[in-house]
Amino acid sequence: MRGLMMDTPLMITSLIRHAAQYHGDTEIVSRTVEGPIHRYGYRDAFARISKLANALTGLGIEQDDRIATLAWNGYRHFELYYAISGIGAVCHTINPRLARDQIVYIVNHARDQYIFVDLTFVPLLETVAAQFTSVKGFVVLTDREHMPDTRLANAICYEELIAGEPTVFDWPDLDETQAASLCYTSGTTGNPKGVLYSHRSTILHALATNGADVFGFTSRDSVLPVVPMFHVNAWGIPYTCPISGAKIVFPGPGYDGKSLYELFDTEKVTAAAGVPTIWMSLLEYLRETGKKLPYLERTVIGGAAVPRSMIEEFQNDYNVRVSHAWGMTEMSPVGTTGKLKGSMENLSEQEKYDYRVKQGRVIYGVEMEVVNDEGSRRPRDGKAFGELLVRGPWVASSYYNDERGTAASFTEDGWLRTGDVSTLDADGFMQIVDRSKDLIKSGGEWISSIDLENIAVSHPDVLEAAVIGIAHPKWGERPLLIVVPREAGKLSKDAMLAYLAPSVAKISVPDDVVFVDELPHTATGKVYKMGLREKYCGHILPTE
Repeated sequence: MRGLMMDTPLMITSLIRHAAQYHGDTEIVSRTVEGPIHRYGYRDAFARISKLANALTGLGIEQDDRIATLAWNGYRHFELYYAISGIGAVCHTINPRLARDQIVYIVNHARDQYIFVDLTFVPLLETVAAQFTSVKGFVVLTDREHMPDTRLANAICYEELIAGEPTVFDWPDLDETQAASLCYTSGTTGNPKGVLYSHRSTILHALATNGADVFGFTSRDSVLPVVPMFHVNAWGIPYTCPISGAKIVFPGPGYDGKSLYELFDTEKVTAAAGVPTIWMSLLEYLRETGKKLPYLERTVIGGAAVPRSMIEEFQNDYNVRVSHAWGMTEMSPVGTTGKLKGSMENLSEQEKYDYRVKQGRVIYGVEMEVVNDEGSRRPRDGKAFGELLVRGPWVASSYYNDERGTAASFTEDGWLRTGDVSTLDADGFMQIVDRSKDLIKSGGEWISSIDLENIAVSHPDVLEAAVIGIAHPKWGERPLLIVVPREAGKLSKDAMLAYLAPSVAKISVPDDVVFVDELPHTATGKVYKMGLREKYCGHILPTE
C-alpha cells in the first residue's frame, strides 16, 4: 500500500521562490569586484533570476547543457546558481585556484557551452580560451561601464544580457533526479573528477544542514559564507539560507582579515563558514588591531583539520562557538559537524574541547563505517581506526564521465571510499587520524601527521605547520616538521621539538624541523602534501 501524499518534486527553484514570497525584503549583500557594496532583497533577486533564465534560453541553452561559472561569492553568481539549474541546465562552478591545464581539462571534459566570468578572472581565461573545444561564448559579470576590452571571442556583458528581459519566467517541470550542478575535485593525484549533483540531492542536503545541530540558520541570522561558491557550492549555504530567510553577506574578492572584519561589523554577521587558512588571516588582524566580533555567535570551520588553539581562541577571546565540520566534494559536502550532545554539557571545558577538535558528529542522512584492510567493520569505540566509508542520498554514486572507472573509489556494495583513516565512537563523533597517503609508518608504528600539526600550530609563535614522512634507512620513515613562524628567527628547532615532546609518544617526535616563509596549498585550501614530499624527498635527517 502506498501513502496518499502528493508527489511534489524537490526543485531548487522552490528555495528562491519561497524566500522571495516570504522573506522578500531580507537582504543579500555583496562586496563587488568593481568596489561598491551591492544590496537587494530576495524578492528583487528572484526577479533578476527570472530575467537571467529568459536570457539563457535566448542564448539557445537547453536542458542538460553545462554552463560554467568562474566567479567570487556575489549576487550575480547567486543568480546563476538558480537560473541555470532552474531551466534544467547544469551549473558548473570552476575553481580558479586550479592549475591552468586542469581548468582546460575540466571545461573540455564537462563540454561547457558558456562561461560566466568575474572581471578578476578574464585575464586567466584569455590565456587558455583557445584550448576550449565546446565553449560558444563568455559572459562577463559586470555592467557596460566596467566591461573590459577583452580578447575573449563572443564576449557578452552580463547586465546587457539580462536588460529588457521579463521579470517572470515559465519554469519547466523537471524530474527531481535531474542534474543541477557540477563540481570537480581538486585533482591532487591526477585529473580532477566531476561530481554531478541533482535537484533532489541538493534540496535534501540543504534541509539536513539547516538543522539546529548543523548550520541552524534562522530568519534572524546574518550569514557570511567565506567558503567560496566555486568550492562545493559554498558548502550548500546559498541553498540553505533561503529556506529560513537568513540574510546573506557575500565577501566578493575580499578575503583578507581587514575586508572580512568590515563586513562582519557593518552587516552584523551572526554566523559564518570557511576553511582554517581564512580564519588565520582574520584572527591575525584582530590580534593586531585589538578589535572584537560583537555580533558573530558561531562559525563552521572545515576543509582541513582545525587546530585546537583556533577553537579555543575564538571561544575564549571572542565568545564565538566553533563547530568543526567535515565533508567531501563527493558528499555535497557536509557529513559531520561538531555540535556537542546535551549529555556532554556537564563535561569539563577541556573534555568539551577534546570533542570539538574532532571532525564532528555524523548528521542525519549520512551513514558511516570504519573498516580494516579486509573490509571488516571496526568497533565504534573512538580508538579503533581504519578507512572511512560513507553513503547517503547526497553522496555521489559515481563520477561524471569517469574514464578511470569507479572500482577504486567505491565498494562493491555501494559505499564511497573516502581515503581518510578515521575513528568513530558510539555517539557518532568521527576523528580523522590522517589521510591514508599521509600516515607515517616508522618502525612498524603508525604516526599521525595531523596530530603533530595540531600540536605544532598551538605554539604561539607558529602560524602554520605541516608534517610529512621522510625515508629513513633504519625506521622506514620518520616525520619532518615544516613550520611557518609568525616572526622569522624567533623560534628555534630545539624549542619547537621541546614543545612537542610532552604531548606525543617519543617515537612521534619529528627528527627535524624546517622553517619556511609559506606552505603550498591546494585549490581548496589544504596544505599540498604531495608538493612538500617532492620538495623534501632528498632531505637528510640528522638521525640518518
